[in-house]
Amino acid sequence: MHDSLTLEVNDLVVDVLTGIYSEETGKPQPLRISVAARYAVADRYEPDTPLDASKNYMDLKFAASDGLPEGVHFKLIEAVADHICATLFVQDARVQAVTVKIVKLAIAEANEQIGITLHRERRPEHGG
Repeated sequence: MHDSLTLEVNDLVVDVLTGIYSEETGKPQPLRISVAARYAVADRYEPDTPLDASKNYMDLKFAASDGLPEGVHFKLIEAVADHICATLFVQDARVQAVTVKIVKLAIAEANEQIGITLHRERRPEHGG
């Protein structure tokens, strides 16, 4: 068994231009985004271990919010998830895998969660 470290940011609500239906296009809709990044783990984490031995959680938050290109319309939420994965792979070569869960809040009628979960492993084109 191998050690692993997964950093997570859950339940960010972000307004994103997405959708394929006429009532969805042209206006942002709220998405609930959760991101988990599997990261190369250090041999040990001591009380004084510096931040650069891990990854800053704010990098995950950035990729799922301000890191999304402004004014770009994503037809599919799968494309939003893919962009988040790509951003995290480019940010840090130690990111080994990323899982993004997106729930479309605007289409829920009875608090159900409708959306996708995309998992990507680092590939050679991601620089690793």
